Amino acid sequence: MGTGQLTIDLDALADNWRALNAASADRVETAAVVKADGYGLGVGRVAKALARAGARRFFVAVAEEGAAVREALGPGVEVNVFGGHMRGDRDMIADLDLVPMINSIDQLLRHVEALPGHRFGIQLDSGMNRLGMEPAEWAAVREIVLEQRPTLIMSHLACADEPDHAMNRLQLSSFIDMTEGLDVPRSLSATGGILLGPEFHFDLTRPGIGLYGGRPFEQARPVVRLDLPVIQVRDLDPSETVGYGNTWTSRGPVRIATVSGGYADGIHRIMGPKTAFFAGDVPCPVRGRISMDLITVDVTHLDEDPEELSLLCHRQGVDHLADNAGTIGYEILTSLGNRFARRYAGG
Repeated sequence: MGTGQLTIDLDALADNWRALNAASADRVETAAVVKADGYGLGVGRVAKALARAGARRFFVAVAEEGAAVREALGPGVEVNVFGGHMRGDRDMIADLDLVPMINSIDQLLRHVEALPGHRFGIQLDSGMNRLGMEPAEWAAVREIVLEQRPTLIMSHLACADEPDHAMNRLQLSSFIDMTEGLDVPRSLSATGGILLGPEFHFDLTRPGIGLYGGRPFEQARPVVRLDLPVIQVRDLDPSETVGYGNTWTSRGPVRIATVSGGYADGIHRIMGPKTAFFAGDVPCPVRGRISMDLITVDVTHLDEDPEELSLLCHRQGVDHLADNAGTIGYEILTSLGNRFARRYAGG
């Protein structure tokens, strides 16, 4: 096989959902965020595994993603759309029974005029200034909205991955001020908010990255493994260079393996100098620049030439690679390329 193999552990995914579900009280519903094609892992298989684990409400970014979830799961689950009711979404929302999270007065008018009586939720801005009605806007339409019987009122925390950040308490206070006393289910927390404790849970939580093995859920089981085949192995003499730009020079005899994969597959160039592949438990550092389709790796110290090397494995997870690239685990997961052969384990 000339491409890498991305192995997705659906049992680990389901266990992570169960663990995050157990982190809140029995009365609190635990949904699942499966936007961006299930964080790059294939929304159909991901959603089915989460539904078998017990999830009955799913969140996506846009209506088109909701269509994929509905196709995978059929009726009987609720599919919520963070982006709300966008122009041109009417038929998709109606035909697939999607629930838009309304973000503005314009969206509210569009929804109630196009689909009177169709379910919807409300997203409020509690301080992140990204999506949702601001407090004054919400106050102006609140009574009208409540007459339409929304299914959920939600907001989103900006700094939940930093438990001591003052913004968490400010947003909690703002959300309570806008919603206290209303007879509508409420939701504030994604993965980070769940870990902040019960007062952030309200009626429904929406775990995302924690399901897929990423921070801030440090107890998560790893969900992905990535193995890349070795195309060629060569010996270098002292003072020979490797890769574009001659950025790495051998100081002695070196054996270099060239693996099939590169930045076209979401293995970002910037992570190269800090990143190793693994032959079992043995680290093999990247040498030279990561290129579009190929990566050169130092295997001098191995007893035999490897047929494949692992980039994501029990020794190195998505957050480790994210640290090497100066980014976050979300970006590593959602960048993993379509050239990889995907193998689903368990589920």
